[in-house]
This record gives sequence, structure tokens and C-alpha cells, in this order.
Amino acid sequence: MTTGLTYGILIYEQVAELDFVGPLQVFGISNHLLNSGRVVTIGQANNPLRGTGGLQMIPDYSFDVAPKLDVLLLPGTAEISEYALGNDTIIDWVRGQYDKVDWMTSVCTGGLILQKAGLLKGRKATTHWMLMDSLAKDPEVTALSDLRYVRDGNIVTAQGVSAGIDMALWLVGEIHSPDHARMVRKILQYDPAPPYTAEV
Repeated sequence: MTTGLTYGILIYEQVAELDFVGPLQVFGISNHLLNSGRVVTIGQANNPLRGTGGLQMIPDYSFDVAPKLDVLLLPGTAEISEYALGNDTIIDWVRGQYDKVDWMTSVCTGGLILQKAGLLKGRKATTHWMLMDSLAKDPEVTALSDLRYVRDGNIVTAQGVSAGIDMALWLVGEIHSPDHARMVRKILQYDPAPPYTAEV
């Protein structure tokens, strides 16, 4: 089993909190079990940000001083076009990280950041069902709408919100071992049993 890793999580104005807080907990517990590694948040600058649910947060690092990462996670938001896709600085930074990290991951519409950066060309990917058309209409991307997360090479994309937890558990199992991921899941008591189905 390898040692703990440095996980980086991109945050920006109006980011969806659960897109990254769920995976953050998975990565943090994984590193805790290994007694090494860290999880950091990274923003364009160090100014306070507010998530879609109102959570106020301050990035640990700005783009200019961010540490070397093993894994980068890109969360989404309902207003992805306004707050991320239209920001060339964010897109350029993400594109520049690709050759530096071992794994590039996304949750929900964070996958559209990968698409905008040109990192999904020739790959299979997924995103939130409400914006799946944005992937499906791209002839260079094979959009898979029925899978909660999709791995293609060193890029892993996940569907909306809670699917990010599934993806993160799979990733720590892939990096370390399935038994390690099972222990992380046990500590989180992650055993979803929603009281209502999503069918409407």
C-alpha cells in the first residue's frame, strides 16, 4: 500500500459544497488511516468564497503558490458557465495541472471544466444529468449517462453531488486497496438508503 497523497480541491464562487465536501472526507480519512498526506483547497486567489448553499470558505492556497498535487478534484455548480467556464484563468490552470498530477477527477458539472480545458477529447465521461447534453453534443467526448462515475485513463468523472463520494471511494481503493476503501467507507458509515426514490 502506498503512503498518503496530496489531494487538491478547486473551489470558486458558488461552488456546490457537497460536490467536494464528500470526497474531501473520503480523502481525509484515507490519509488519516495511512498517517500521512493532506487535503488542500485551492482557489484563484485567497479571498473568501461562498458556496451555493451559503457556506463561506477561504482557499488554503491560491493558484500561484499551490503545492504539487497527486490528485486534483474539480467540483461543479449549477452556474458553471458564469463562475468557472467563463474564467480563462481557472481553465488555463486546470489545463496546466494535467501533466503534473497522477489523477484528474471531477464531480457533477466539474466535468465541463475538463471539457472546456480540452482534457476530455477522445475520452468517455459523465456529468450531472441536467447538463449531460453539453457532453453528448461534443463529438470528441463519449458521454455515458447511466454510470455514476467513469474512469478513462487517469481522468475520472462523476455524476452529480453524491456520486462524488462513490468516485472518491473507488479512487482510494484503486490507489491503495479495496480493503482500505472499505475501511474508509465503514468509518464514514456510508451506506446510502434514501427514504424516497428520485423518480418523479
